[in-house]
Amino acid sequence: MASHKKQERKRRVKRGMRAKVAGTALRPRLSVFRSNKYIYAQLIDDRAGVTLAAASSKESGVGGDTPIEVSKAVGANIARRARDKGIEQVVFDRNGYRYHGRVRALADGAREGGLQL
Repeated sequence: MASHKKQERKRRVKRGMRAKVAGTALRPRLSVFRSNKYIYAQLIDDRAGVTLAAASSKESGVGGDTPIEVSKAVGANIARRARDKGIEQVVFDRNGYRYHGRVRALADGAREGGLQL
């Protein structure tokens, strides 16, 4: 029963955020998805409906001893790919997750990589 309430809360928060957050070609949405094992990040242009760049912890070369370090590396990867495409500013979409732990580490890694969130 508790997991049902948790999932419903996440859906409600996600709906509220997506009503306010939208990405454009100049300032795409940096969407985060985390599973129990991996973390993923995408740059999305909502007007055109396309993904501009993506990064995940499944890729080779993403290292780190802890999940926080891995998330920070994924953030740095997505920032590098965004800069290669000429993107400097993004809108951060935490996708209903709380802004702490791995989600925060990904955002910090993207900032350190040169993106403005």
